Amino acid sequence: MAKITYEKPIVEMQGDEMTRVLWDWIKEILIEPKVALKTEYYDLGLVCRDETDDRVTFEAGEAIKRLGVGVKCATITPNNQRKEEYNLKRLYPSPNGTIRAILDGTVFRTPILVKGITPYIPTWTAPITIARHAYGDVYKATDVLVNDACKAELVVTKTNGEVEKYPVHDFKGAGVLQGMHNTDKSITAFARSCFNFALSAKQDLWLGTKDTISKVYDGRFKAIFADLYENEFKSAYEKAGIKYEYTLIDDCVARIIRSNGGMVWACKNYDGDVMSDMLATAYGSLAMMSSVLVSPDGNYEYEAAHGTVTRHYYKYRAGEETSTNPVATIFAWSGALRKRGESENNTALMQFADDLERATVQTIESGYMTGDLALLFKAEGITPKKLNSRDFLNAIAERL
Repeated sequence: MAKITYEKPIVEMQGDEMTRVLWDWIKEILIEPKVALKTEYYDLGLVCRDETDDRVTFEAGEAIKRLGVGVKCATITPNNQRKEEYNLKRLYPSPNGTIRAILDGTVFRTPILVKGITPYIPTWTAPITIARHAYGDVYKATDVLVNDACKAELVVTKTNGEVEKYPVHDFKGAGVLQGMHNTDKSITAFARSCFNFALSAKQDLWLGTKDTISKVYDGRFKAIFADLYENEFKSAYEKAGIKYEYTLIDDCVARIIRSNGGMVWACKNYDGDVMSDMLATAYGSLAMMSSVLVSPDGNYEYEAAHGTVTRHYYKYRAGEETSTNPVATIFAWSGALRKRGESENNTALMQFADDLERATVQTIESGYMTGDLALLFKAEGITPKKLNSRDFLNAIAERL
């Protein structure tokens, strides 16, 4: 059979460690036998980022703006231990943070549900989608180490030269200082993306921040969402029979735990980072979460929401067998291929993406899976069979 083709390249961003290995296997075993892949390739592995002084990350982000669709492998955000391990020139920022800042979008993360894997929260019978703001906050913050007694101030210099100063803290000795920001433009784009996504999914939208403490910063998120809802979305939500509500983040967490799921949960950048991992784990596995960044101007970046699986990579490098879950990375590829198919009205490519996801889920439901899922799987008449990573991909390929 002739391979499925498409016109416009997809931005392909290679990553690090075990997910880098899985990335190549997924292409080799699942995609390339069926699809004539056409990608613009960027190596975002830590070695290449160091060699290019991180220029490659910025180039990848701009490529997504130019080509409209990208798919990204998990990457390392180095700390001091990683700096020494990889002999890096410096501590590079999160590639995800860099690309999100370039695209200024919203990350939507939804658990991949499989029959036989019951969530740790048994009342969660419907998926909860995390909508994570993908700009600013601690990911674009300036950190300062204070070594001695000093007076810290927040200084704002206006375009007319006028200076405003706000006290932060009088340090009596060493400490740390952080300054972060956001913009009305980005918060508004985030809010509009969330309202549109929830409306298209016909699900309630919840926003939770800590405006009782962060009265100005978090209060700005609350105010912009409320204004947009009242002036643009209220009638459409009432017609669709869904609702928008704001609540404090701590109350929101408690209510989510007691819920049946089925809502879109809008979170600030850091809250979304943490809560999406909590959500993925509660639904079964960090590797069972789809993730897509949607920018205000209609660009899409698909990725796995988990890390590079370092522990498994060290075992793989030592010649040992691993049973690493590749599902989130498979769904990143299927999401990107489907979106490219939609942009070109390519039904064959869209159908392949649907078939790939169905084959992945059905392989697990029939009892063949990686070790993390085998520990959780319970289905009448089926004994889960733990497969190594490559055998699992081959089992999906057979069903596909």
